[in-house]
Amino acid sequence: MALFITYASYSQSGIQGLMKKPEDRSGPIQALLDKVGGRVVALYMTTGTNDVVMISEAPDGADTVAVGMAVAASGSVSKVETVRAWTGAEFVAIAKKAGTLTGAYTPPG
Repeated sequence: MALFITYASYSQSGIQGLMKKPEDRSGPIQALLDKVGGRVVALYMTTGTNDVVMISEAPDGADTVAVGMAVAASGSVSKVETVRAWTGAEFVAIAKKAGTLTGAYTPPG
C-alpha cells in the first residue's frame, strides 16, 4: 500500500468540540480509513501551522483524498493537505526513471 502524510488544522467548531468532549480521535479516524482499506500508521497532535499530522497507508491516493474531504465536510477542520510519501528505496527508483527521461522533454519556446 502507498504511504501518505496528512496535515490538518482544526476549525473553531472542531476545537470547541474537543474542549466540550476531550477524546483521542484515532479511533474515529481509523474507522474512516477502514472504509477505504487503509490504516493509521501514526497520528500526532502538533503545534504550529498544523494541529494534526497523520501518517497512513491506503490502496490509492484517491482514497486518502476522499477521507480528507469527508472530514473537511464535517466542518471540524479548516484545512486538510495530503501528500504521497516514498521510502528512500522507492525514491531511488523514481530518480532512475527520471534519468532515463532526461532530454526527452521539449520545453516551451
